[in-house]
Amino acid sequence: MLTDDLKPDKILIRSTNWIGDAIMTTPAVRTIRENYPEAMISILAYPWVADIFRNCPHVDEVIIFDKKGVHQGLQGLWRLAGELRSRRFDLAILLQNAFEAAFITLLAGIPARAGYIRDGRRLLLNYPVAIRPEVRKLHQVHYYQWLCRDLGMTAGPDELFLQVSSEAAQWAADFVAGAGTRPVIGLNPGAAYGPAKCWPVERYGELAAVLTEKYNAVIPVFGTGADQTTAETIRSFAPEHVIDLAGKTSLGEAMALIASCDVFVTNDSGLMHVAAAQKTPLVAIFGSTDPVATGPFAEDVLIIRKEMECQPCFKTHCRTDFSCMKEIGVAEVSEGVARMLSAGKKR
Repeated sequence: MLTDDLKPDKILIRSTNWIGDAIMTTPAVRTIRENYPEAMISILAYPWVADIFRNCPHVDEVIIFDKKGVHQGLQGLWRLAGELRSRRFDLAILLQNAFEAAFITLLAGIPARAGYIRDGRRLLLNYPVAIRPEVRKLHQVHYYQWLCRDLGMTAGPDELFLQVSSEAAQWAADFVAGAGTRPVIGLNPGAAYGPAKCWPVERYGELAAVLTEKYNAVIPVFGTGADQTTAETIRSFAPEHVIDLAGKTSLGEAMALIASCDVFVTNDSGLMHVAAAQKTPLVAIFGSTDPVATGPFAEDVLIIRKEMECQPCFKTHCRTDFSCMKEIGVAEVSEGVARMLSAGKKR
């Protein structure tokens, strides 16, 4: 058992690759810190998830894995391995499941390498963990916590954890102050996974118009640069109330503003998990994916989903009639927003 064999001074955690997955690992990151309170803990993460951990008190250092830049290709992986080798880590805990994660830590000469047996990497791990059959049926938060348990750690709370910078918090406070007494209702129409997760953009636009009429709401639309056309379409339905933020904020700023929203309406996406971690009242629209495994891990949540024989298909693109999303009407989502608002504003 790992905890019986080692008292590491320097631990490397390999983060998962996507925003939502990274947020779902935050209880496990806390568990690692609580079991190794004196260790120097670094986390290896892609640039787009780094803000999840930059202000995390359980992590001492964020190391950027710039796979599209200086760490691209085999030469880049060798460069990254050299950078890690120079830090002389005692232990690598791989929350990410890929073969590559284990291969990099082997190249880096990290003597103890722990993680789930996935993607043909068992021989690269000297602390391999088999996935318990019962864990496969649980939420992903438990999946990562059980990895820690099976390595011999005492698991801490399952509660998600996010902390934003003071600069991002001030930016969000200034934004919300401009809304006055009007509710701030965030919309997140995108999903990096693919369009099968996305409620039709016209429905989001119609929803914005309804929320404008009913509540005189301020409606920030979140997303990346890839969502700009979508955000512009939504804004056309209520141009005086919708504020297009797609591609115009850092992840840290988006996290801070989502924490200040009165309600957040979203597809199954990374920002959905941001809202869950920030305890923002949440209306989550599900289509091709499974809310049992990857749904928002929070209490103040309304999941809207239509049961279909083909669900969950986990496809990125729907090859049939997209009924799982098309059958969700604007009125149903609007009523969900009303329920969340009536429960009491966050601010």
